[in-house]
Amino acid sequence: MSTALVIGLSAVVVAIKDGEAVALTVRHKGAGSLSGLPFGPFDPDGRRTFELALRAFVTEQTRFDLGYVEQLYTFGDRGRDAPLANLGDGDGAARVISVGYLALAPAAVDTHFAGSEWRPWSRIFPWEDWRGGRPPALEAIGPALRAWAGNDAQKLARARLVFALDGAPWNEERVLERYELLYEAGLAPEAARDRGEASPARSEALVAAVGEAMISDHRRILATALGRLRGKLKYRPVVFELMPDAFTLSALQRTVEAIAGVPLHKQNFRRALERAELVEGLGRVDADTGGRPAELFRFRREVLGARPVGGLSLPLLRD
Repeated sequence: MSTALVIGLSAVVVAIKDGEAVALTVRHKGAGSLSGLPFGPFDPDGRRTFELALRAFVTEQTRFDLGYVEQLYTFGDRGRDAPLANLGDGDGAARVISVGYLALAPAAVDTHFAGSEWRPWSRIFPWEDWRGGRPPALEAIGPALRAWAGNDAQKLARARLVFALDGAPWNEERVLERYELLYEAGLAPEAARDRGEASPARSEALVAAVGEAMISDHRRILATALGRLRGKLKYRPVVFELMPDAFTLSALQRTVEAIAGVPLHKQNFRRALERAELVEGLGRVDADTGGRPAELFRFRREVLGARPVGGLSLPLLRD
């Protein structure tokens, strides 16, 4: 008997809340305490396009209406749905091919819907936030990866490269590589689950360091989205999809830092922003900054149709 093939749609919905990058998660029936991304099967008879179907079920599952949406990636590895998805129609199991989408929202609006939550990326990928310096999670992950690598020089070189061990430079875009290395090393909690094995005994520090598990391969999808978004900051002005109509330059910088996970040099960031001619002052100030009133700006969205537009420079604080 052949396995049925199902097209599923997964949504990574990103916003900024209290200075943190957050993703919209839901609790799906039968998943226990684990959260997941909004997802559902594509109904070719009921919806004309993937995107329309995606928007409909995200609203149904979370009561949140999507704005900016772009296709992310197609996830079709055998066993990705740990390992098979039951369609609930009496026809047995099916292999699910998931089409992932990235959606950006200017505000993490409370969905007021049971089971949905805006979850900080720092809880899912604790090693990704370098805004306050080297993440404490790496103090536990580094030794665990070295123990896994043993005398294998190739494994050790990979660990050093992607996790910036032993003084190697940090590349913020390699989110997926880092997660997949933790999975391969058996450190990601999903690894034992997907292999049908008991979770190995670990220190509390290491359990906290490797982050919260998610259903199926949803952390892999989320890692793909984070890496894509970090890279796209540099060549497209997508960050403005996460901003309100009026914002301060400090708020814009904090948003970029929250997504990129690195601290930026304030003066150099503003110089680069001025050269790009992507924002303009509104002639009024924000008095709710907690300090000196700051000028409000807007994104010059009209330039998108007038000329090729790049992203934002990310001048690191150490530069």
